[in-house]
Amino acid sequence: MPAIKVLPEGLKNKIRAGEVVERPASVVKELVENSLDAGAGRIEIEVKKAGRGLISVSDDGRGMDREDALLCLERHATSKLSREEDLRSIGTMGFRGEALPSIASVSRLTLATAPEGVVSGVSIEAEGGGVGTVGDTATTGTTVAVRDLFFNTPARKKFLKTDQTELMHIVEAVTSLSLSHPEVAFGLKADENPMMELPKAGDLRERLMQVYGGEFLSGLIERRAPGLHAFISKRENTRQSRSHQYIFINRRPVKERSVSHAVYASYESLPEGRHPVYFIFLDIDPKKVDVNVHPTKQEVRFEDKEGIYRFIKENLTEALKGVAVPAAEERPYIQPSAHGPSAGLDLPYQVPAPAGLYVSESLAYEIKPSVPFVYLGDTFIALTDGGGLTLIDFHAAHERVLYEKLLKGVRLEGRTLLFPLHVKLSIKEHQTILGHAGLLHELGMDVEDFGHETVLLRAFPPALRDSDMRGILGDVATEISEGEGGPIQSLKEAVAARVACHGSLRGKRRVPGPEELAALLGDLDSTERPDICPHGRPTRVRYSLDELKRVFKRR
Repeated sequence: MPAIKVLPEGLKNKIRAGEVVERPASVVKELVENSLDAGAGRIEIEVKKAGRGLISVSDDGRGMDREDALLCLERHATSKLSREEDLRSIGTMGFRGEALPSIASVSRLTLATAPEGVVSGVSIEAEGGGVGTVGDTATTGTTVAVRDLFFNTPARKKFLKTDQTELMHIVEAVTSLSLSHPEVAFGLKADENPMMELPKAGDLRERLMQVYGGEFLSGLIERRAPGLHAFISKRENTRQSRSHQYIFINRRPVKERSVSHAVYASYESLPEGRHPVYFIFLDIDPKKVDVNVHPTKQEVRFEDKEGIYRFIKENLTEALKGVAVPAAEERPYIQPSAHGPSAGLDLPYQVPAPAGLYVSESLAYEIKPSVPFVYLGDTFIALTDGGGLTLIDFHAAHERVLYEKLLKGVRLEGRTLLFPLHVKLSIKEHQTILGHAGLLHELGMDVEDFGHETVLLRAFPPALRDSDMRGILGDVATEISEGEGGPIQSLKEAVAARVACHGSLRGKRRVPGPEELAALLGDLDSTERPDICPHGRPTRVRYSLDELKRVFKRR
C-alpha cells in the first residue's frame, strides 16, 4: 500500500483556507478588496462577536449574474485573470483567486448579488465549501455574509484571541483599505454599534483627517513626486512604537522591508527607541512589481528594488530638509498609475524648514559647587566628586524617576484640568484607550469618551504638562494592544514606561539647569533601581580614578 496519498478535496480546501483565512480580519480584508475591485462607491461592514458569529460585507458595485455567482465559489475561478501573462501585470486588489472558496470552506456563507438594472438577483448558500440552496433575491450590488467562521476547524478557532483583539484587527484592516481608497465611503458596525463612518473624501489628506484628526495630520510632512505620495513624521514627532506605519503599492497595503528601511534611512539618525509615522503610496508599473508571492497578498517583489529604495530615500530626505520636488524625468523607473491614490491631487507642496537644534557648544550653565557637571551633548552630562568620573544619561535617569512615581501612586499628584483636552484618536486607539480607562486612571490620566473617536482628557501627571498627549495616548494604545493577554501588573509597568519616556527630559529639547539636575539626582538615588531606566538602559556609568589611570596608562 503506497505511503503517499492524494488528500480528499474537503481536506485540501481547509489547508488552502489556512493560507488565506488566518482570522476574522482576513475575511474582512478579502471581501472588502473584492468590493473595491467591483467598483464600489460605498462599502458596509458588519461584524458580530468580533467576526466569529457574523461578517457581512455589502457594496454598491458591479454585481454578478447567476452563472458568475455560481462560478465564483469554484476553486481557481476569477474575473481578474484570463491568460498566463496577466499574472505578471496584476492591476487589481487580487489576485490569488482563492478568497471566496477558501472562506466558504471554513464557514457558512451566503452570497446575494445582482448586476445593475436587474430586477431579481441570485442568492447562494454554501457550508464547509459545498454549495447548497440557490434562489432568487431582491438586491443590488453584492452582499457576502459569513457565519460561524471556523465551525469545522476547531483547532484554528481555538487560537483566536479575545474579542477585543480580533475586533481591533478588523478595524485595522478596514482603516488600511480606506486610506488607499479615499474616494470610497466606508461604514463599520460591531454588534449593532457603529464604529466607523467615513464619507467619500476628496483626496488622501482629507481621508487622513477623517481617520486621525487635524492634530495628528499637523505633525506630518507631505511629499508628492511622480509615482509617490507620502506623509511622514516631522523630526520632532517620532513615536515610541511602530504604529501608524503604512505602505501601499498600487493601492495595495503591503509589508515591504526595503521601503521601510528607506524611510528610516531618510531621517539619517533617530534616537534609540524612536520610530517615524509614515504613509507611503507608490504607483508602479504593474509589470515591474510581483504581487503574487504570498497567499495574503501582503508581500511584493520589485524588479528594481535598489532603484525604488534610492527613490524613496532621496525624496523623503529632501522633504525633511524642505527641498522642492525634482523634475519628473529624473525618476524614470516610477510610472504613476492614472488610478493611484495621488491621481487628481493638485495640492501645492510646501514644507517648512526644520527648527534648529541645540548645539552643545552654545550651552552654558552656572556650575554649583554641590553638583559640578559638564554638558557633553545629546542627553549626557559628566559629573565628578574628585574620586572619579560619572556619566549621566539624564533622559534615562528622568525616565526611571517618573516610572517609579507612576507606579507608586501618582494619583496624589494628578493635575485636574479646568478645561479638559479633546484628543482625536484613530478608531483602534479610541477603543483601546476607553477599554482600559481604569488602568490609565491608576497612572494619573482620566479619560472619557467624547464620541467621533475623540476622548476627553480630564487629568494627567504634572510631568506630562508640555508633552504631546495625542502621541502619548497613541503609544499607550499600542502598548496595551501588544501586551494584551499578559499579567495585569506587567501591562501596567509597560504602559508606565511608555508614559515616563514621553514625560522625561530630552537632550534635543532642553537640558536641565544645575538646581533641576541636583533634584533629579536626589530623586534617582531614592528609586529602587537607580542604575537602569525602565527599558533596561543604563542611567549612569562611573569610572574610578584607578580605571581612568589605566586608560591613560598611568598604571
